[in-house]
Amino acid sequence: MKETRSTCPYCGVGCGVIIESKGGHITGVRGDPAHPANFGRLCSKGSTLHLTASPVMAEQTRLLQPMRRLVRGGSLQPMAWDNAMQLASQTLASIVRAHGPDALGFYVSGQLLTEDYYVFNKLAKGLLGTNNIDTNSRLCMSSAVAGYKLTLGADAPPACYDDVMHANCLFIAGSNAAYAHPILFRRIEDARAKNPNLKIIVADPRRTDTASSADLHLQLQPGTDVTLFHGMLHVMLAEGWVDTAYIAAHTEGFEALQTLVADYTPARVHEVCGITPEQLLQATRWFAGVPPHSTRNAPEPAWRTLSLYCQGLNQSSSGTAKNASLINLHLATAQIGKAGAGPFSLTGQPNAMGGREVGGLANLISAHRDMSKPEHRAEVAALWGIADVPSKPGKTAVEMFEAAADGEIKALWIACTNPAQSMPDQATVRRALERAEFVVVQEAFATAETCAFADLLLPATTWGEKEGTVTNSERRITRVRAAVPAPGQARHDWQIVVDLAARLAEEPGVTAHATPNNASSLGHLNNAPHGLHMAYTSPEEIWVEHRESTRGRDLDITGLSYAHLESTPEQWPMREGAAHGQARLYEDGVFATANGRAKFAALPYVPTAEARESRFPFSLNTGRLRDQWHGMTRTGLVGKLFGHVAEPVVQLHPDDMARLNLTEGSLVHVTSKRGSIVVPAQASSDLGAHQAFIAMHWGPAFLSGRDHQNKPLAGVNAITTSAYCPSSKQPELKHAAVKVLKAELPWTLLAVAWLPEHKAQTILQALRARMVQFEFASCVPFSGDAPDNGVIQCPARQGVLMRAACSEAPDMTLVHDMEQLLGLSGSDSLRYVDAKRSQLRSIRLQHSEANKVHDTQLEAFIIAGDTSAETWLKALLQTQASTQEYGRRLLMTGSKPPVALVDAGITVCSCVGVKDVAIRNHLKIYKGDSAQRLASLQGTLKCGTQCGSCVPELRRMIQLTESTT
Repeated sequence: MKETRSTCPYCGVGCGVIIESKGGHITGVRGDPAHPANFGRLCSKGSTLHLTASPVMAEQTRLLQPMRRLVRGGSLQPMAWDNAMQLASQTLASIVRAHGPDALGFYVSGQLLTEDYYVFNKLAKGLLGTNNIDTNSRLCMSSAVAGYKLTLGADAPPACYDDVMHANCLFIAGSNAAYAHPILFRRIEDARAKNPNLKIIVADPRRTDTASSADLHLQLQPGTDVTLFHGMLHVMLAEGWVDTAYIAAHTEGFEALQTLVADYTPARVHEVCGITPEQLLQATRWFAGVPPHSTRNAPEPAWRTLSLYCQGLNQSSSGTAKNASLINLHLATAQIGKAGAGPFSLTGQPNAMGGREVGGLANLISAHRDMSKPEHRAEVAALWGIADVPSKPGKTAVEMFEAAADGEIKALWIACTNPAQSMPDQATVRRALERAEFVVVQEAFATAETCAFADLLLPATTWGEKEGTVTNSERRITRVRAAVPAPGQARHDWQIVVDLAARLAEEPGVTAHATPNNASSLGHLNNAPHGLHMAYTSPEEIWVEHRESTRGRDLDITGLSYAHLESTPEQWPMREGAAHGQARLYEDGVFATANGRAKFAALPYVPTAEARESRFPFSLNTGRLRDQWHGMTRTGLVGKLFGHVAEPVVQLHPDDMARLNLTEGSLVHVTSKRGSIVVPAQASSDLGAHQAFIAMHWGPAFLSGRDHQNKPLAGVNAITTSAYCPSSKQPELKHAAVKVLKAELPWTLLAVAWLPEHKAQTILQALRARMVQFEFASCVPFSGDAPDNGVIQCPARQGVLMRAACSEAPDMTLVHDMEQLLGLSGSDSLRYVDAKRSQLRSIRLQHSEANKVHDTQLEAFIIAGDTSAETWLKALLQTQASTQEYGRRLLMTGSKPPVALVDAGITVCSCVGVKDVAIRNHLKIYKGDSAQRLASLQGTLKCGTQCGSCVPELRRMIQLTESTT
């Protein structure tokens, strides 16, 4: 077996992994104990990475050769790489000659490696002369960038993960770190175990697993964070808890902010946020460093407060103001530039930081330089060997797709991201993809929703196959290494860009003097010297050029090399001559501004872009699930990761459920000004009244159907808003005003089946293609371990669960077609059909024999028209229990099983497969304090002993049983 050190491709924690491979195939993965981001730990997602990389999985899901569509919506035809790249370069060149370079748009990804990012940026801004290159990092981190630059002068998180262990107070705002950054949350748990006096404050509209671990949960109204932060500063000023000496020596602009926050009284905070004056005072006291029961009523000099924040602040039409207002608190109390203190934004993607480093956003250029500054453009132009870098800011993510929808942008090149799932206002995004003259999708997975809109598909490598670097949330650069060869004809992303650049350089009128048909000049390329180098032969060659671009900048890495990174990851800056990187920034009180002083930002509270009102009385929030990531292009392949949350739902407060006459699982229309979706409702007391929550992952591959105009439903982002922060251009994915109405769809269908491994993903995709035939449909995988058959323990199996509903029965040939897909049309199936009432029940049994005892298990079923038997039929199949006693009673209707069933429960621990029923039964028996009961669960059931992601939920279950007893 071969072992290769690399990095996890999921969140921005940047965990090191050791990839196990044999015979050119990935066989396993485990955490790297030597990596300083995780010290060997992995979450439920990272620990199942190898399951997404098997040869069987690749054969069914990966894009393995270039493909093209001759007509939109037509079938894909294979192409040779040379022909594909010729088509791409000639088409782009034709568009540039006709309309100019700004008719092109490049939309790339925080999952690309730094080297990939660098060449994409150089291709667009250096070779083609357009700044129309943006990234999906715009959707997650651009408000954090804008907040840091506005106050501290540079896009540089000043803290590090180790600060968690040194803090006296953790202020967590707009982050469910227990789900979104679980390995960092393990550090928080370690910090609390080390220091029981550690105070944790969580500001979040929902009572998440993170909030449930807090000493103080500020359950504020959605979008009101700025008022909360200003209110805290108001209290600090009133109590004398600000550090006036630090403010005078190291900052500017405090007077204007002081005037502004005078109006943010505790009464106003209560009115706007719903936070009581007592909660406000307590939060402020702990943040400022006034210990509990202090008689001095003054901050302790040794107190340290660390803020951790994420999309709750960033994904907002006031994202920059939220970030800057929180940073104001750190500057006012001198809680920055020392161990255990500082404002620490948590990155959502594995290399969003690296993309920002190379200038991979529409308003940036290399090494954190500003496009608006002529001297910065001149520096990059000199490095690249061109006359100038274009000065006009490019289209950001939302603007780019709006421009394509309006016909301004003619070609879209999309790499390693899935805008047909992840972008807000999907109606506009899809109109853009349909109207653009040429859409190229450079992608590893053929199953990504955006692939359906591509004229040309280019197969790219992915995790386990790539070489390069990434930078995590704490500015730590890590090598990414290939463990296995690329499958099929897949190429590295940087190689595709280098090939394209070489071909474009030969196209007349694109990189030389030319005039488009409808423009007087192509811009800077007309006079550019032919010094632009794009003929790279290795990732290291690209990285060395990037390194040189950082010389003298805040992220200077001239002291770093690939050879050094082979031995250990390092944080930037690491200037020439340094032995190691810098863990914390601004320790000397000198900031990355022109005069070295940090700047207070006096920005008033502005409500969300869409207010709740009588027509749209609910606030919709979106966020992450514990075991899924982004659009689930990768995690959605692993049935095991659907054990914790099996299907899409909209969560509503129980009082709202009652008022709307909804029961658990009732289908509802969730509608905004942009569109509507149908989804089952679920009661949750974790939300406030008039609030709704849908996980961000549920795109059209998992949640779909058709609307009244017969158009496909596009998942949760059909209803989110593209309204964005005016400074960061980051859209407000965290809030949309919606209405919720009960859906009257009486005809229902449920199809559940175990699938053969070599066809599981193919069958899933075939079922998903049929989802748009219904008014509501969802389709998810699941998995389970086969029972011990007395000889060997069978391996995990993968299955599929599809739901559908309509206002009236569809053509039943559609259902018969699904029977064929699930193997329900053979002689080994039992069927009942009532054509008059459009009802069908079809089941297939698996016969087995162990120790000369014959047995049967349920392998697949479809029930349509009457799905009242779903609970016990689904349980029979998924638990693989014996059906010997049932016979033809398996075709019965009704919610009561013909033979008593034991409740299988819902998975809490995905790693070990422990259900909530087993946990509750154990807690009924075992007594003791909370810590002892947790230890007992871990020792007996083994839940919470692997990745630890379920530990917060275990603690909540323990607290619940304590409160009920």
